[in-house]
Amino acid sequence: MSAQPDGPYGPLIPMPELTPDALRAAVARIAPSRIPVLTQHLFEATTNAQQTQSLAPLRAFVHSWGVFVAIERHPQRAARLRELEQIVDAGEQDPSEAIVEIRRIRDEAEAEAGL
Repeated sequence: MSAQPDGPYGPLIPMPELTPDALRAAVARIAPSRIPVLTQHLFEATTNAQQTQSLAPLRAFVHSWGVFVAIERHPQRAARLRELEQIVDAGEQDPSEAIVEIRRIRDEAEAEAGL
């Protein structure tokens, strides 16, 4: 588990294992309002995995929520990502730099999560 400093206080929680239960526990601590979305995504991933007889939907679930936790456990990084997404969504200025920074944040989160 890696821990990237987030200002003088560090991350809110350690990076959890990449299991549905550990990710759910992490989300419950750092973004409890997202638990219904996580639960629905897990239900859909499980159903799709059974229907397709493939682990790919579960891998996609773990990847998506692992990156989410890696970002959200650092409040400053999460806030910056939201700012950048608003710049892109607003469409009022050239989004090129914002897109590059979004990709960098996501790449760092993937690396931090071990993905």
